Amino acid sequence: MTGTLVLAGTPIGDVADAPPRLSKELAEADVIAAEDTRRLRRLTQALGVTPGGRVVSYFEGNESARTPELVEELRGGARVLLVTDAGMPSVSDPGYRLVAAAVEHDIKVTAVPGPSAVLTALALSGLPVDRFCFEGFLPRKGGERLSRLREVAGERRTLVYFEAPHRLDDTLAAMAEVFGADRRAAVCRELTKTYEEVKRGPLGDLAAWAAEGVRGEITVVVEGAPESGPEELDAGELVRRVRIREDAGERRKEAIAAVAAEAGLPKRVVFDAVVASKRSAG
Repeated sequence: MTGTLVLAGTPIGDVADAPPRLSKELAEADVIAAEDTRRLRRLTQALGVTPGGRVVSYFEGNESARTPELVEELRGGARVLLVTDAGMPSVSDPGYRLVAAAVEHDIKVTAVPGPSAVLTALALSGLPVDRFCFEGFLPRKGGERLSRLREVAGERRTLVYFEAPHRLDDTLAAMAEVFGADRRAAVCRELTKTYEEVKRGPLGDLAAWAAEGVRGEITVVVEGAPESGPEELDAGELVRRVRIREDAGERRKEAIAAVAAEAGLPKRVVFDAVVASKRSAG
């Protein structure tokens, strides 16, 4: 018989938030795959639990190589517990590859539900929670970050992001540029920890606040695009906006994509307007 893969949520700050079943799984698992074995040691000490099985590291750097090893353990009947530094495995953390491999080999996968920075920040934000999407971490490079944001400029669902504190000011400034400085947002810092803080306000104000420096684990929640419908622009205005972006240094493809996102139109509509303009000018 094959074993079972258990994904276990761990506290995102306050160790008292650990799910009751976590201690039992830590004590009974045959193998514990941990993102950081040192953090796991501190967690088990805080919970008063002695791991019952073998502990191995499972992080971004060795995830591809270690997955086949863990699958073999599972195929041999082992109960493998997967934990990350905080929150649920697979959510911007290691885990997806192992889950996919387990499913491929028809191995049972279950979970010990636990704390989630995504859901906690969303609930505390004061923004609509009926529909939302999780975007994870944005690209580190400025141009790539802007391109990613422009892809969701027209998204009406509430957006949730993770961000490093030293990049928060640049990210909020980019969001204000793409989404508009008046778009509502919330920066959730150090959730469930001693210095927990939720800063709410327009993106422009939050960008100015973050410029002074922010520390801690950060989750950003941004209001979705208004439901007023796409902006009605004629072909001439679409072309004008593309040219402004090109003059500022953007490639035509990126400029067309950005204008389309701003106007809530398919990229083909803007592309056709640009092509028609070139033909009429020639």
